[in-house]
Amino acid sequence: MAPFSRAREDIANARRRDPAARSNFEIWLTYSGLHAVWGYRVAHWLWTHRLHTAGRAVSQFTRFLTGIEIHPGAVIGRRFFIDHGMGVVIGETAVIGDDVLMYHGVTLGGTSVKHEKRHPTLGNDIVVGAGSTVLGNVTVGSHSMIGANAVVVSDAPEGSLLVGAPAVPRPRASAATDSYADSAIYYI
Repeated sequence: MAPFSRAREDIANARRRDPAARSNFEIWLTYSGLHAVWGYRVAHWLWTHRLHTAGRAVSQFTRFLTGIEIHPGAVIGRRFFIDHGMGVVIGETAVIGDDVLMYHGVTLGGTSVKHEKRHPTLGNDIVVGAGSTVLGNVTVGSHSMIGANAVVVSDAPEGSLLVGAPAVPRPRASAATDSYADSAIYYI
């Protein structure tokens, strides 16, 4: 997908998920979560083309501007939206699927210093609540919700609601039929 088409898709996605959004121009100008994702894409392109130092430099500059740190080695799907993103940290080997909504203060962190997969994998259509932490090489299945301030340290099946510290996966009441954006209001 061309960069400008992708940016238009991101703006439309932000407008769909954020009831406070008033115009595409306002989103383009003021949404730091989108700016962080756009900066990540540049850094990731550099990283995947073996320009690691340049990728890290872009990543750190984006962090300076937005308060959101996304390692250029992370793999992020389409329509990823960070709402009120200050303090978000996404590690090098993290994998994030499509249609993921993430709030401020989230950490997708590692638990190892070895050169291996050490960060989380999030499936598609997931809501990650404010202040939550997902640590290590764990997988959270698609259509799941991670509640605010949850600490996830073990795998969770598809359609889970994860709350607590450590988070315990519970089945969502209607994971297959809920709209993640609408149901986020009730759980987070």
